[in-house]
Amino acid sequence: QVQLAESGGGLVQPGGSLRLSCAASGIIVSISHMGWYRQAPGKQRELVATITTDGGTNYVDSVKGRFTISRDNAKNTAYLQMNSPKPEDTAVYYCVAGIKTRMDSDTYLEVWGQGTLVTVSS
Repeated sequence: QVQLAESGGGLVQPGGSLRLSCAASGIIVSISHMGWYRQAPGKQRELVATITTDGGTNYVDSVKGRFTISRDNAKNTAYLQMNSPKPEDTAVYYCVAGIKTRMDSDTYLEVWGQGTLVTVSS
């Protein structure tokens, strides 16, 4: 069984910084894309950022220039560096990854973490 575990959420002041981590564990042959979504109270879940195996990134416009996604392939871990967060960034942040768990298959499972709450407030 494969799992994703997020960490690093909490309370941060506007203009501060916070780093989220997402660690994959279990039987892992390889990981394709990794990404972060978020869901604010009363709103739909939205894509925040994604990163490919070779480091290609994509961001939602509202976080461009403030958030940075990265990954450490040796550690099967992705990160989201949140700089200058705003109150509207308050949400539960979820990690997602495409994970291959069998050598004899080309199938990648889409695995989600449980989420970590980020609250931006003074």
